[in-house]
Amino acid sequence: MSIVSVGTMAIDFIETPYGRADAIVGGANPFICLAASYLAPQVNLVSVVGHDFPVEFLEMLEGRGINLDGLEQRPDGKSFSWTGRYHLDMNGRDTLATDLNVLATFNPVLPESYRHAEFVMLGNLEPGIQRSVVEQMASRPKLVVLDTMNFWMDVALDALRETIALADVLTINDEEARQLTGERSLRKAAIKILSGGLPYLVIKKGEHGALLFHKDEVFFAPAMPLEDVVDPTGAGDTFAGGFIGHIAATGDTSFENMKRALIVGSTMASFCVEQFGTAGLLHLTPEAIRTRRDQFEKLTSYTFNI
Repeated sequence: MSIVSVGTMAIDFIETPYGRADAIVGGANPFICLAASYLAPQVNLVSVVGHDFPVEFLEMLEGRGINLDGLEQRPDGKSFSWTGRYHLDMNGRDTLATDLNVLATFNPVLPESYRHAEFVMLGNLEPGIQRSVVEQMASRPKLVVLDTMNFWMDVALDALRETIALADVLTINDEEARQLTGERSLRKAAIKILSGGLPYLVIKKGEHGALLFHKDEVFFAPAMPLEDVVDPTGAGDTFAGGFIGHIAATGDTSFENMKRALIVGSTMASFCVEQFGTAGLLHLTPEAIRTRRDQFEKLTSYTFNI
């Protein structure tokens, strides 16, 4: 079953305690689409880039079977660019520069071939743009997953709430869940968010895993305890790509399968953070993914002999 993924594509300049990487591919959509492409039958990308975006990376995406018919390429502008520096603990970071460039006037128009996709992934963008993508679908998708961030809660909260009302799954981090609800307890925050009619909520906790909420049920998936986390940029987007990729591959939107999707998303994110940018996602094999997923299973399996 096919996925439509809308999100940013960027050129990043990143510094971490492990070194520096300049002019590498970033933005939400490369991570989402690469992760999903290892799982789902068809991934359809929607984004915008400028004349400076590397052609070889676009060719690589096409080589992975990712459909680029929804990619707007503007020869008269520069790509969205982000520069950041991570703190020593890798949990905090400083944004040193954000240049929207062609992203500032991005207004996605879905190709006709995209409008019947069963699954929609709304990567972090202005809420009105996210909403417009859902409204362009020929019929109600089987599942809409929405990712957002604290910036939109600051400057476009009403529009964000309208967009959340169109989603089936909201993915945010723990800080954003607290900001959206005013609650310190994540359980109370989840109850308040779900009370608005949202079926599923995923709260990402970085190196501490992720929580899935549905009605009165809660499921926790840990993060893989890796020896080296080189670059956490894109980990959340990779998680989202693995999450929706698994659901699209199975066609199953039940709570039980979403729990499995949470593990798959965490599995894919663990590959992402081991190298700078998207490098950790470029040459995976089904065997490598299965082995890492099995390691996650061992992390969460136990037996009481009492």
